[in-house]
Amino acid sequence: MKILLKNATILNPQSPFHSSRQDLLIVDGLIVEIADKITADKTTQTYTFENLHLSSGWFDSGVSFGEPGYEERETLSNGLAVAAKSGFTKILLNSNTNPVPDSRSNINHLIKIAEGSTTSMFPIGALTVGSKGEQMASLYDMFAHGAIAFGDHKKAIEKGNLLKIALQYCQSFDATVISYPQNTELAGNGVMHEGITSTRIGMKGIPYMAESVQISRDLEILKYTGGKLHLPNISTEVGLEMIRKAKNQGLHISCSVGLPHLIFDDTELEHFDTHFKIFPPIRSKTDQQALRAGLLDGSIDMISSMHEPMNIEFKKLEFENAAPGSLGLESCFGMLNKVFPLDKVLIFLTRGAKYFGIPTPNINVGELADLTLFDPEKSYRFAENDLKSTSKNSAYLGQELHGKVLGSFNNGVLTLND
Repeated sequence: MKILLKNATILNPQSPFHSSRQDLLIVDGLIVEIADKITADKTTQTYTFENLHLSSGWFDSGVSFGEPGYEERETLSNGLAVAAKSGFTKILLNSNTNPVPDSRSNINHLIKIAEGSTTSMFPIGALTVGSKGEQMASLYDMFAHGAIAFGDHKKAIEKGNLLKIALQYCQSFDATVISYPQNTELAGNGVMHEGITSTRIGMKGIPYMAESVQISRDLEILKYTGGKLHLPNISTEVGLEMIRKAKNQGLHISCSVGLPHLIFDDTELEHFDTHFKIFPPIRSKTDQQALRAGLLDGSIDMISSMHEPMNIEFKKLEFENAAPGSLGLESCFGMLNKVFPLDKVLIFLTRGAKYFGIPTPNINVGELADLTLFDPEKSYRFAENDLKSTSKNSAYLGQELHGKVLGSFNNGVLTLND
């Protein structure tokens, strides 16, 4: 199959065509020509877009869908289509399905369903059997069949010895352990950030130390064992500073920040809108500014949209009883592009893949085509009809977005927005 993308501005600093406007010819998934003007033959599908920009395909380090077990929230096929239309050609799938992916048969099932999609899906295997935190799952068996890393989604590893053994064991096959940075006991029954806002509106809060205490313990264990540890969706300035120091000490630690923690602060919860009930909780303005700075200086390695579809009946409840989670894929680029310069946004959306050993080809002749197509200038108000997900629980509805994704190309498959 031949695809010609006309008059595209290429934004890829590692490419000799960076910042130039070019035609790009793809044949059977491979970039075969980049030139000022390419003439198509009759077998070539030609695409022309207003203000087309191309970057290397984007990466999300933690996405939830639903299938298997919660198909009413999102099927894998529709979720992968949503990711592709949102510009993400590589995603890690969180281990919060039913059954939990704690065996090679579960991992094989997930990978098989995702075959043939524009977006490459890399499943995170459960660290413990049933994600119950008791017995370590068959990690190497899952790794050999495609699991990219291991963690119990949004469940802290309460047993320090289990984390120690997992980090030691995973070094034998160079795998990453994911540890949710929240102390269960200190978080208690909190439903939002503990601070002035929670006190004023009478909500149970989750203190910042619920994160920092857990991170401190995990880093001490990592210092003892070695290995690779990833902390997803950190939310506090104190936690970030601990990670920064650990990196300076040479520990193999990576971390991500969630989109909502970069965009919102806890004052959004004053109206008890359950779309803003997200775990880890949206923190203070001070934390938000620190997290933005951490991204810019490289202390935070990657961004996650924290995409988490949820049944409407679980959201339309009193705030204390509502399920946490918000969609994020569809609005991720447009929200980030409001806050950060475009060149930084593209770095944030691509650099995380390397921490999990996932290659990101550059835009050059002879390279596999792994591309995101977008218009960085188009602004629009984000509405429900912009959501491609089956569920509609988005905290970003009504927001003005700056920049629109046109589609993506990967695995020899082009996916375009309607």
